[in-house]
Amino acid sequence: MQLIDIGANLTHDSFDHDRDAVLQRARAAGVAQLVVTGASREHSPKALALARAHPGVLFATAGVHPHHATEYTDECDAELRTLHAHPEVVAVGECGLDYFRDFSPRPAQRRAFERQLQIAVDLAVDGVGKPLFLHQRDAHADFMAVMKDFDGKLGPAVVHCFTGSRAELFDYLDQDWHVGITGWLCDERRGQHLRELVRHIPADRLMIETDAPYLLPRTVKPAPSHRRNEPMYLAHIVAELARDRGEEVAVTAAHTAATARAFFRLPD
Repeated sequence: MQLIDIGANLTHDSFDHDRDAVLQRARAAGVAQLVVTGASREHSPKALALARAHPGVLFATAGVHPHHATEYTDECDAELRTLHAHPEVVAVGECGLDYFRDFSPRPAQRRAFERQLQIAVDLAVDGVGKPLFLHQRDAHADFMAVMKDFDGKLGPAVVHCFTGSRAELFDYLDQDWHVGITGWLCDERRGQHLRELVRHIPADRLMIETDAPYLLPRTVKPAPSHRRNEPMYLAHIVAELARDRGEEVAVTAAHTAATARAFFRLPD
């Protein structure tokens, strides 16, 4: 069984002391490839560096998360475009809108989001825009409005770490976008609704991710004392996801891996 983690924040400083061991544990748990999330001016270059150090296993995104939207200047835009010239960078983002925390003013979030969508358009290959790695929290209406402004210009898109409502899910599926499921599924306090919703995601639109070091699945037993999530727990997430979808684990694993490889254009 081979798994692909489409979103791991492996540049986070909590991994600085044991990053190689983390990757070894991931491989032992069946994680064949990982996409390292680039979500700021500081961490997007680090994500690329990690991917280049582990060819064929690690890949990267490059973008600016809405929390960091105020850092999105012309210089930042140029830096991102330079990063995207590297083949190891397989998607634009993490980008989008986050009105839950509002760490950046909402107008700045929308401007940064729009400029990154334009990067994806400008990097189209054979008329298909570069894949998008998207974030949306408590901003659904504005998120959909910004995306609609680029209607017909964008390539494949994944709304990563989906935690939203049934209506939001079907809005995404109606656009033929992909959906990333994390260990939020395993949180009995706030993720219970996902148990039913994941049945409605077509196999060719579903991908899995840990969002490590965040979102340690609450159903992992025994829970590690440090509470840090890491890619090896993707095996736990896919087992829970398969149960909720009424599938064999091997089936869910194979479908999510095939979908991720097609979406990010990863090598076999």
